Amino acid sequence: MTTGDAGNGAGDGTAYDLITMGRIGVDLYPLKTGVPLAEADTFGKFLGGSPANVAVAAARLGRRTAVISRTGADPFGAYLRDELREFGVDGRWVGEVARYPTPITFCEVFPPDRFPLYFYRLPKAPDLEIEPDEIDREAVRAARVFWMTGTGLSAEPSRAATLAALEARSKSGTTVFDLDWRPTLWDDGPPGPWYERALALATVAVGNTEECAVATGESEPYAAARALLAAGVELAVVKRGPEGVLAVHRDGTAVEVAPVPVTVVNGLGAGDAFGGALCHGLLAGWELERVLRYANAAGAIVASRLACSTAMPFAHEVEEVLDRAGAV
Repeated sequence: MTTGDAGNGAGDGTAYDLITMGRIGVDLYPLKTGVPLAEADTFGKFLGGSPANVAVAAARLGRRTAVISRTGADPFGAYLRDELREFGVDGRWVGEVARYPTPITFCEVFPPDRFPLYFYRLPKAPDLEIEPDEIDREAVRAARVFWMTGTGLSAEPSRAATLAALEARSKSGTTVFDLDWRPTLWDDGPPGPWYERALALATVAVGNTEECAVATGESEPYAAARALLAAGVELAVVKRGPEGVLAVHRDGTAVEVAPVPVTVVNGLGAGDAFGGALCHGLLAGWELERVLRYANAAGAIVASRLACSTAMPFAHEVEEVLDRAGAV
């Protein structure tokens, strides 16, 4: 395996605003909506993988971001590194694993609420081959926000590497655990013990009600938020789809924000846009309600577009949506 250029923080010695860790791959989406894969004959090729998309989303909003991941030693891997560079995301820690191909994900697009995903990550995804001793702990510790996902805990050595990164953080800055429950990507026992360890090391947890139930046993939003706080985080963010989002802070602050109305084209990237914008708002030190409204607007914009990474909005686009909603 080869890794990218060594180094701590950004090229000029400044710490990153955000480092994400986990999945990266190629998304292949039919260019027509409402068409099953068996009938689709034209596809768009995009950078994909939730942590990579979150880094892109935050970079679009002006943040200095980087990704820790792995690809295959193949043309798709080269494509992903080129795309990260084009998006302004530092890919120095996106190395190659020669024995596994770069993952590909297909989706079917049936608006407004059916978007089946088909993951091609066998025999194993390269992003699950990150070793603990390959983590640049100094850079991870220095980042203002570190973002990891549940899928990174699904197999070794990625699990040990993810926990090592969390331990290096030692709850410094903002450490986000994206619960990211993808049952088809788990084949190594139940996630509960590993989620429990990660929650104890994180400061923010983000997930939908199903993911919260997997992590805590609670699906009712307020009960899930309380359970996440009890597990160790300072801020619990529960995404409720058409019912909006709930956030509860350890200090007792609780905020509910309604979704931004939008004609949905493809809902798959909305959560990643939400995540990147959430990081942006937390970095800005905004009040919690403003952070959630901003993140909701970013997610709505991407839901109204076909792609994920290329659909991530710039700040002026988010502000325009908030202006129209009267929620600036």
